[in-house]
Amino acid sequence: MTLINPPLLTHGGTHEARAFRMMVRDLARGSQGVTEGDDLKVRQLSTPAAGVRVVDGSAVIRGAAWGQGSYTQYNVGDAVVPVAPTAASTRSDLVCLRVEDPEYEGTRSPETDEIGYFHVVSNVSASTTTVPAGMTAIPLARIDIPANTAVITDSMIKDVRRIANPRRDRKLYTAFPNTHSTLNYSDNTWHVWPPASRWNVAVPPWATSAKLVTTITGLALRRADVFAWMRQIIGGTTGQHISIDDDQGNNTRRNTVVLADSIPISAAQRGTTVPIHTETYMHRSETGDLVTDGATTFILDVEFTEGPV
Repeated sequence: MTLINPPLLTHGGTHEARAFRMMVRDLARGSQGVTEGDDLKVRQLSTPAAGVRVVDGSAVIRGAAWGQGSYTQYNVGDAVVPVAPTAASTRSDLVCLRVEDPEYEGTRSPETDEIGYFHVVSNVSASTTTVPAGMTAIPLARIDIPANTAVITDSMIKDVRRIANPRRDRKLYTAFPNTHSTLNYSDNTWHVWPPASRWNVAVPPWATSAKLVTTITGLALRRADVFAWMRQIIGGTTGQHISIDDDQGNNTRRNTVVLADSIPISAAQRGTTVPIHTETYMHRSETGDLVTDGATTFILDVEFTEGPV
C-alpha cells in the first residue's frame, strides 16, 4: 500500500477527507466509544412510549474498513429513537450510533441525508453487546423487551456504552508514624487503626471506581499469637477484609500487610475530598497485640478510573 500524499496540513496541498479521519483515529489511539461517562446514555422517554431517547454527548466511531479512519459525532439535546413493539415473543434490540459513509457503504448523500444517525438493530441475541461485523457504529444500549410490549422503560435498557479513552488518575501517599500505637487483643470489635493509616484524597469529578492498595511494612506482632482482620474504608464505603493469622508465639516479629480493593465511586463522592483509612478487628481467640511505631511505613496507592454512568 502506498503512502497517502501530501501529508496532512501541507501548505498548498489538497487533502482527502480520509486523511482527516485518519488523524481522528490516530488522536483517539485507534479506540472508539463515547467521550465521557454520561455521553449518549439511552433512557426511556419522558413519558414512556414506543421508543427511547439518547441524551447529549459525543463519540468517536472507527470505520469498519482499514484506511477509512474514524468519525466524530455529537448530539445536542434528546434524540428520540423509535422502537417497534413486540408480538407474542420477547425480543432484544441494539441501539447504535451509526455512520453510513457512501464512500464505503450505502447510498446516502451527505448533501441531503443523515450520514451519522441513531440506528436500531432488531432481534439480536439477549447477550449482545457489540454491533454486527462490518458495520461502522458503536453500541449504546440493548433493549430487552418482553412479549406483547409497546412501552419501553428504563428497566428494559441495558447500557453497553464504552468510553473511547477513559481517564485515569493515580497517586501515591505515604505515612511514617513517629509514635507508638498498640491495638490490644480480645475485644472482637472493629477499630479505626492504625491511626497513621489515614489520608484525605481528592476524587476527580469523572471517577466511577477506585483501585486502592494499602501496604503496611514493619507491622509488629507482640506478646502472643495474633488473629486479626484488616480492611480499607473510602468515604464510608468498606472494602474486603484480609486476615492477619500468626502462630509464632510471644516473640516480637514484623510483617508486611497488603490490602487491595476495587471500589465503586458514588455520584455524591465525585469532585469531593474523601477520607481513606484502615480498620482492624482483633479476634478474642488469640491474645497477641498489634503495634505500629517508628519502624512502620504506610503506602497508599490510589488509582481512579472512568466508566459509563
